[in-house]
Amino acid sequence: MADENMLITDSDELEQLYGAIAKPSLTKVTDHIHPAYRPFIEASPFVALATSGPEGLDVSPRGDPAGFIHIEDAKTIFLPDRRGNNRIDSLRNILNDNRVALLFLIPGIGETLRINGTAEIRKDPALLDQFSINNQPPKTVLRISVNSVFFQCSRAIIRSKLWDPATQIERQTLPSTGSILSMISQSEIDGLAYDEALPGRLKTTLY
Repeated sequence: MADENMLITDSDELEQLYGAIAKPSLTKVTDHIHPAYRPFIEASPFVALATSGPEGLDVSPRGDPAGFIHIEDAKTIFLPDRRGNNRIDSLRNILNDNRVALLFLIPGIGETLRINGTAEIRKDPALLDQFSINNQPPKTVLRISVNSVFFQCSRAIIRSKLWDPATQIERQTLPSTGSILSMISQSEIDGLAYDEALPGRLKTTLY
């Protein structure tokens, strides 16, 4: 049984446990995209988008060739919403609570970049065309107003060995997407057929 005396319930106790915030951790935070941070956004092919809605929190992956997030100015970025499974959890959340958080990853780089801000969902034809790939525009684009930007040090990446090829595992060591669907649906979904069709479907429906 858990010892309730070991439960932390207030910020003062947390601060006593962890100690003072290091000055660089405060200095690095800006309220705009500083020129020092712009290259990280331009080099990133992947970002995790966090949103909050009536049913709770959500984090969704977003990826494209590096530079897919357009920097309009020091306070504004645009993020295209590509073809997916049509759950649109992130977009539904934004309609209810426009606060968003983004975590940028760059292959081979230990530091990550974090942006907090607010988002609106745009469908301007000219804007959608700006983000077309293979003549396929996204259905919507997020216009994100930046509130804060800062980098995260490389400790988590180093500890996880995320970019170390020696830590990569073979896909077949984990359940396939088809087998997951089959197990959860109690075989209502044909997992084998799903797995066989998946490579071709991904190739033809990427954009």
